[in-house]
Amino acid sequence: MSKIKKIAVFTSGGDAPGMNPCIRAVVRTSKYLGLEVAGINQGYQGMIDNNIVDMDHHSVSNILQLGGTILKTARCLDFKTPEGRKLAYDNLQKNNIDGLVAIGGDGTFNGIELFSREYDVKVIGVPGTIDNDLYGSDYTLGFDTATNTVIEAIDKIRDTAESHARLFFVEVMGRDAGCLALRAGIAAGAEAIMLPEKDTSIEELIETLKAGAAKNKSSAIVIVSEGDKSGGAFNVAKKVKEVFNFYDTKVTILGHLQRGGSPSAFDRVLGSRMGFAAVKALVAGESRKTVGLRGNQIVLTDIKEALCGHEFKLEEDLLEMSVVLA
Repeated sequence: MSKIKKIAVFTSGGDAPGMNPCIRAVVRTSKYLGLEVAGINQGYQGMIDNNIVDMDHHSVSNILQLGGTILKTARCLDFKTPEGRKLAYDNLQKNNIDGLVAIGGDGTFNGIELFSREYDVKVIGVPGTIDNDLYGSDYTLGFDTATNTVIEAIDKIRDTAESHARLFFVEVMGRDAGCLALRAGIAAGAEAIMLPEKDTSIEELIETLKAGAAKNKSSAIVIVSEGDKSGGAFNVAKKVKEVFNFYDTKVTILGHLQRGGSPSAFDRVLGSRMGFAAVKALVAGESRKTVGLRGNQIVLTDIKEALCGHEFKLEEDLLEMSVVLA
């Protein structure tokens, strides 16, 4: 494969705080190394629509503190078709792009892995998702900020729960992964945490709440990951209320609030490190890899391995702590 001359960066799938610092790092590292660099607006859809613009140092000025993504994002069904990918490749050729940095989650990674096998384009993936569910990195972009957002919300809910002797069921994002629910639940002192990875029956939950009530707890908070097998916060609350009515029961769905906001210092630095490493990897001839943080070192992982090589598991000590400390 030929030497990289021009890199394009794009964001795809759900937005996550830290994407903008990563975009900034990709652009400025590319320019520092004497490469041309472009931004693809609206992810794979922008690639198909040729919504591609050249970027320079000034294109990414004053974006470190911004949530979301300045390049916008979109979900694109056309890219899943051979015709859509051919059109995307033709547009990259028109713009002389021979390297891609893709910031996103598993759907994004599946797309660039297939695309790179079909066409002569080097690709590096950066894990950007608040779910923290991709193998190859201890933390994904946006997870730290989202966790702090959830904790802040729970702290405020706790105030009103204490004031009114209420039981709150707080639903957080995490369709298939309970990382956000587990960390936020421990940090906010939740009485119980419902996770997709751990079967907790309604009966078990009720016994936990009864034990708290017997100790004169004036309120309780249960964190429910949206992917929990019991069916989400409303369903769990309904089942509990039918049997246990010691508290006045309320439900709060945090929803897309969790994706927004200025990225934390951790996510700003992580995004910068990952964007810098992605460009360096492309220049070194790497492709079909993801960048990640393990310990305090940036490492590369094969995209296939990041997607399906290992089952992502929650930390056993955190799972035990969630019960013991509650």
